[in-house]
Amino acid sequence: MGFISDSLNRIQPSATIAISTKALTMQAEGKNVIGLAAGEPDFETPRNVKDAAIKAINDGKTRYTAVDGIPQLKQAIVDKFKRENGLDYKLSQVSVGTGGKQVLFNALLATVNPGDEVIVPAPYWVSYPDIVMLAGGTPVIVQGDPAKGFKLQADALEKAITPKTKWLILNSPSNPTGAAYSRSEMKAITDVLLKHPHVYVLTDDMYEHLTYDDFKFVTPAQVEPKLYDRTLTMNGVSKAYCMTGWRIGYAAGPEVLIKAMGKLQSQSTSNPSSIAQWAAVEALNGPQDFIPANNKVFKERRDLVVSMLNQAKGIKCATPEGAFYVYPSIAATIGKTAPSGKVISNDEEFVSELLAAEGVAAVHGAAFGTSPYFRISYATATPTLEDACQRIQRFCASLK
Repeated sequence: MGFISDSLNRIQPSATIAISTKALTMQAEGKNVIGLAAGEPDFETPRNVKDAAIKAINDGKTRYTAVDGIPQLKQAIVDKFKRENGLDYKLSQVSVGTGGKQVLFNALLATVNPGDEVIVPAPYWVSYPDIVMLAGGTPVIVQGDPAKGFKLQADALEKAITPKTKWLILNSPSNPTGAAYSRSEMKAITDVLLKHPHVYVLTDDMYEHLTYDDFKFVTPAQVEPKLYDRTLTMNGVSKAYCMTGWRIGYAAGPEVLIKAMGKLQSQSTSNPSSIAQWAAVEALNGPQDFIPANNKVFKERRDLVVSMLNQAKGIKCATPEGAFYVYPSIAATIGKTAPSGKVISNDEEFVSELLAAEGVAAVHGAAFGTSPYFRISYATATPTLEDACQRIQRFCASLK
């Protein structure tokens, strides 16, 4: 009998966190490393949000709160969904967690039984399959077509659905590809789901506000109101509001699910930070004008990175619609020999050799379920991105 539980042995540590940690360790050792592994905006949290947190501290709002969020934050979330997505929710349909990851964790652990299947389009955010497996479920990975931005196609979804399917997890814009579903693309997905009333939709909209080139974001329950009662719409303040460390995620959905998630949270973390909750109230209710200003910079960085990567020998990089990632193919580098003398046989070896040779930390595509690719976050200073891309170009040129 082992000491560590079987459920924990089913999962792996987060690859993105592991690589970011390695890069930070190397930097602390004095090595010249550029970390492009973490999905974290380099912009400061807006001043009004910081001030709201300081005011909450000064006003003594430092005690326990309701397990799944203060009423004021739930109301701000209800107002956000109505204002931006045309979705009507009651406070009892809203859950607030310690980041979007906890919301996803709560939802899946509260609903998934052994034998249940959860459809996960690939490339996927690294935590989706592991949380499903921790809950005792089976992730059903459906590979996206690179020629169609890796986006899940209706026929592929139809083939993946079985009587055991409980959830479809849909992430738009996507981490890691940045691909986002247009209204017509989303409608094709929701049309399939209408035919299978036993399948619920967990939509991860964390990058909703990070879209470019006049792309119009939509979420499933907005496109198909008939899915309202079996959709959990998840979002948070981490990315668009530059509040990654504040750890506030939220979701709205069926009341029975929200209640179950609250029950689980009551026996795990209890409430998210009271201070962070009040900051999130200001983030959602306050001025939003900094978002398009930040997006202008992100778009410029995206265009720079896509251009420079496409100039690197053996790399092909598509232009994504949103988020702050690119997911270039390195198929033409497989089988090449790195400066160390090692033959690169997969994308994990590619990023390892890149880090060793040029000090650029990126995440290998296998961590996201699709190879041979790698993910770069361009949520960092433009001169740093230029330097990193020049190093990647140099590394690729060195492959024999």
